[in-house]
Amino acid sequence: MDAVRDAAVVVTGAGGGIGAALARRFAAEGARVAVNDIDPVRAAAVAEEIGATAVPGDASAIVPDALDALGGTVDIYCANAGLAAPGDAFAAEEVWAAGWDVNVMAHVRAVRALLPGWLERGGGRFVSTVSAAGLLTMVGAAPYSVTKHGAYAFAEWLSLTYRHRGLKVHAICPQGVRTDMLTGAGTAGELVLAPTAIEPAEVADALFRGIADDRFLILPHPEVAGFHRARAGDPERWLDGMNRMQRKWEERDPRAAGAARPRL
Repeated sequence: MDAVRDAAVVVTGAGGGIGAALARRFAAEGARVAVNDIDPVRAAAVAEEIGATAVPGDASAIVPDALDALGGTVDIYCANAGLAAPGDAFAAEEVWAAGWDVNVMAHVRAVRALLPGWLERGGGRFVSTVSAAGLLTMVGAAPYSVTKHGAYAFAEWLSLTYRHRGLKVHAICPQGVRTDMLTGAGTAGELVLAPTAIEPAEVADALFRGIADDRFLILPHPEVAGFHRARAGDPERWLDGMNRMQRKWEERDPRAAGAARPRL
């Protein structure tokens, strides 16, 4: 693909799951890839596999190292690292803060560092792995749902603000993907996400179709488009449906009912 061949690409959270699948696909298409993960062993393993460079560390602060690794330029930045941040409105302050930092502010910090160069060159590409939770919501995961809404809003703002200056933005919004994050979602993930879960490579395929079509919103699960329209067209009906899902989860897992009650 011409838009990717020889491009300098950073993929965060690429030690496994969706990030590793993205890194593999970019490398296969001829890009020069920097593989980031907070786990240096996992980052090194994927980098060695695909002939890339490992740039381990916190995704919020790796742009300088990535620039060094890629010869001073980043053409495509994939903000893929994410934190599941399970819990309800009464989750600890630390859980909310960590979700906000990884799922939103890491994106903001990367753009602060890269946007001046992109605008000066008249081009760049920012890929945000948002999740369908950022378009819809996810039962049992208030911090995750809220911060993923923030990630989607930031990607949308970037696109509407800078697309006439050459910045391409893509928001990937899959539902269930067979990764460690899905496993960690517990009974809520089993109920809502597992039945239609796809492989990480299918998410990478969807992104590359979106790049070819120059699309902002990328839906590896096409049915999410219908859910999104229903949510916008009749919010009350959509919320009733999601509340039925909540009640079904509570029936399946008694701990879910306890999690939904305020702790006074």
